[in-house]
Amino acid sequence: MEKKNYTEVVIDGKIYKLGGYESEDYIHQVATYLNNKITELKALDGYRHLPSVQKSLMLDLNTADDYFKARKSVEKLEKDLSEKDKELYEIKHELVSLQVKQEEAQKQISSLQEEASDYQKRIVDLEARLSQSEAARGSNNNKNYRR
Repeated sequence: MEKKNYTEVVIDGKIYKLGGYESEDYIHQVATYLNNKITELKALDGYRHLPSVQKSLMLDLNTADDYFKARKSVEKLEKDLSEKDKELYEIKHELVSLQVKQEEAQKQISSLQEEASDYQKRIVDLEARLSQSEAARGSNNNKNYRR
């Protein structure tokens, strides 16, 4: 079990000794928050004339209001984060799909390049055979003219 921390804080001009399992810094942050809320309320004209019980209730209501607004904001941020996570997942899935298609296209390009190379070799071979055939015909034609 964690050690309980005790620290003195000033809230609305009064010193209080508070204890909790949170850090002293955190306890001071909470006290500062309350002091700021009290300062906000004291700035309102009607607040000064309220009995202390109603002042306390106003502080409680304002604090609860802040809490619910913060909670709603957190829920919206969590929803936005969830949507962004889903969108990121879809983008990653699409990226993987495109990478697979790219790899398949690269294989097809390589295959077609090999096929083109084979056809090029065949063309060179056929052209050589054609040249030999034409040369042989030319030689036969020359023999026919000599007779």
